[in-house]
Amino acid sequence: MYFAILKTFEGFILDTAGDLRDSFPSGDEDNTFTGNVDNEINGNWILAPTGSIHEARLKAKVKRRLRKNSSRDSGRGDSLSDNGDVVRSVVPPTSPKGKLLNRRSRMGKGRGLPKKGGAGGKGVWGTPGQVYDEDKVDVKDPNYDAEQENCIYETVVLPLDEETFEKTVTPIVQEYFEHGDANEVAELLAELNLGSMRGDVPMLAVSLALEAKASHRELTSRLLSELCECVLTAADVEASFHKLLKELPDLVLDTPGAPQILGQFIARAVADNILPKSFIDGYKGRVDCEYARAALDRAAVLLRMSRWTGLRIDSLWGSGGGQRPVNQLIKEVNLLLKEYLLSGDTVEAERCLRELEVPHFHHEFVYEVITAVIMVLESKGNRTLQMILQLLKSFCASTVITVDQLRRGFERVYLDMADLSIDVPCAYSLLEQFVEQSFDAGVIDKKLRDLCPCRGRKRFISEGDGGRLKLESC
Repeated sequence: MYFAILKTFEGFILDTAGDLRDSFPSGDEDNTFTGNVDNEINGNWILAPTGSIHEARLKAKVKRRLRKNSSRDSGRGDSLSDNGDVVRSVVPPTSPKGKLLNRRSRMGKGRGLPKKGGAGGKGVWGTPGQVYDEDKVDVKDPNYDAEQENCIYETVVLPLDEETFEKTVTPIVQEYFEHGDANEVAELLAELNLGSMRGDVPMLAVSLALEAKASHRELTSRLLSELCECVLTAADVEASFHKLLKELPDLVLDTPGAPQILGQFIARAVADNILPKSFIDGYKGRVDCEYARAALDRAAVLLRMSRWTGLRIDSLWGSGGGQRPVNQLIKEVNLLLKEYLLSGDTVEAERCLRELEVPHFHHEFVYEVITAVIMVLESKGNRTLQMILQLLKSFCASTVITVDQLRRGFERVYLDMADLSIDVPCAYSLLEQFVEQSFDAGVIDKKLRDLCPCRGRKRFISEGDGGRLKLESC
């Protein structure tokens, strides 16, 4: 107990001596308190030795100076000495700031080079140019399995069932009707595990083409011919047509002309050598369904005509509108117009124009109609003009011919009037008459009517031209 009280008193004396040492001027602080100091603890006065007090006071002073220097030098690089001179301070090794700014190795060795020779750090997989070899199998590894050493891992694609097959292949065929690239379809089908559904690909394509246009049926025939070389076999195609003949009663409900169309598909497949010639003969005398019999009869007739009359089965469906040459389209438009002038059937003319599948080329129909009016109006009278107006009005009302295509057709006639007037001298007056009646019937608007060119009248000598004729103006 006595020793504890003595230690407490000694610490109190050290703190008091430090405070008193700081309160004296710097010149007299060493000469102060050289004598003995009496301290009172719990009413008892104890005499402290002078040497121990002086030692403790010096240690406290040194500690205070270290603390002041470390806090002052952490914010700036220079410090003031006791004499007031600027001294370049060095961060003491005990300062935490010095530890953070120190870039040298904390191990106390090394030349300051990057770690691991530049192969370390975030996002680094080794030194530049380093090539990793295959890991060698450790036979002593407890997880080592000798049976897995020669294993080959492959991606397994499950075979498609009937529902998945239809959902997957139907969009592929429908997209093919838009772009017409059979190679892309072959690549997409090769990525699928068709399995037992491989033979249903021709069946699905033909069933979709039954309700499509003639150009789509032509694309379907080409697709079957292309797929038979890489994806399908002749047996797959033959099995598909067998199924189609069996399902004809159901197909007729949606497509009444399915037997004739299927017969044409069979004839085209035989001509393309993807169906054997004995396919039709194998059904002779064994067909109970009237629809299947009609399809086979249609195919047999077409093949017979190709042998006797030279009918080209490869052009059975015709070519698509965008794939036809322009000269052929112009001939078909003229033929359509002649048939209409003879029959006067607007519905049949509209059906024929839709079957051409050239909505971007309808301005040619308008052009041919107007030029035909100019050519034949003088000889055939007003009846032809009224029929043409009725036809254009019907086409515009049903939006078979758009406003843009109608405008382009009229503008083409306006530009070619100089050439047309050479063959028909009164072409300008006939055009003005037709344009006025078209505007009255609501076929064209006022802006298009005002664009119609007019031919200037010749002025004679009696009108004061001095013997000169005015040039014709369009």
